[in-house]
Amino acid sequence: MSLVKRVSIAAAAAAVLAVAASAAHAEDDVRLRLNWMYYGSHAGFALGKDKGIYDGAGIDLDIRSGNGSSSAHRLVANGDSDFAYGSCGALVSLASQGAPITAVAVIDAMGTEAIIVRPDAGVSGIGDLKGKTLLTTANAGVNTFFPIVLENAGLTAADVTVVNVPDGALVSSYLQGAGGAVGMLGGLDDKPAEIKANGGDTPVTFPYSDYGVNQVGYCISAHNDTIANNPDLVKRFVAATIQSYKAAEADPDAAVAAMADIVGGTMAEDEGKAQARAVLDVTLGVLYSGANADKTLGLNVESDWADMVDLLKKYNDLDPAADPTSFYTNDFVTD
Repeated sequence: MSLVKRVSIAAAAAAVLAVAASAAHAEDDVRLRLNWMYYGSHAGFALGKDKGIYDGAGIDLDIRSGNGSSSAHRLVANGDSDFAYGSCGALVSLASQGAPITAVAVIDAMGTEAIIVRPDAGVSGIGDLKGKTLLTTANAGVNTFFPIVLENAGLTAADVTVVNVPDGALVSSYLQGAGGAVGMLGGLDDKPAEIKANGGDTPVTFPYSDYGVNQVGYCISAHNDTIANNPDLVKRFVAATIQSYKAAEADPDAAVAAMADIVGGTMAEDEGKAQARAVLDVTLGVLYSGANADKTLGLNVESDWADMVDLLKKYNDLDPAADPTSFYTNDFVTD
């Protein structure tokens, strides 16, 4: 065999090996859509990205901020994003209207939604809100169950005025009492910490759970086509996310530091990190519902979903024939 031919064969073999090696190390570009801008509850995702957990799963993760849970889930439904982190209640509302999305894992297994009121407003019970104004954001998942809270507290939607403001202005508008508002709708996981970080006093809170709202909190949604056509990607993403939040449980300060590195600005300052840690602590406290007997992180618990869907049927005009199990799958959750 001539030297030229041997060199050609060797070069061809090297090219094949190079292509194979490249394919073996190729990563899937994946976009995760958050419910809002980064806050402490998202630190697990940041830790997974920072520590290479997603890279190890063959995923090049692009984390994008959002504009409310409903908006985040819609961006998955329309193909803009591969996965979203958002309210499970908002997911049910959208999926029941035809959005092709399904919950593939749960992060916040219990809801932290609440009515949050300034302590100087003279409101000691929900009944005192009659005739008052509250602030919220148009796409916030916290809006889904608010009518249920009012009804269970003996009020109607007409008794309380709700005004939408941009998410970035929600806390500042609350502190200023914009439009005569005495409070807002928000999550206990992030809003009280944000209020205090911005100079406000500890608010008066009325958790939805005290008014008959047993709900699944925040879940990971995926497009039904992705689940059907690329189940391996979903499996790897869910596994990496669960591993990331387990790592955040083990070292929450590292998770906050990872998020601070990504976001920078005030979040990288001591006060910003302290606020993010306070928020993350709330999220880490609701990773498992009481019905999740084996403490399987990410698990969609059947009874929790059934309770939430029943509430939506009774109070939010969800189709009475809706099957709770149609909104989620545990096919990608492993212990």
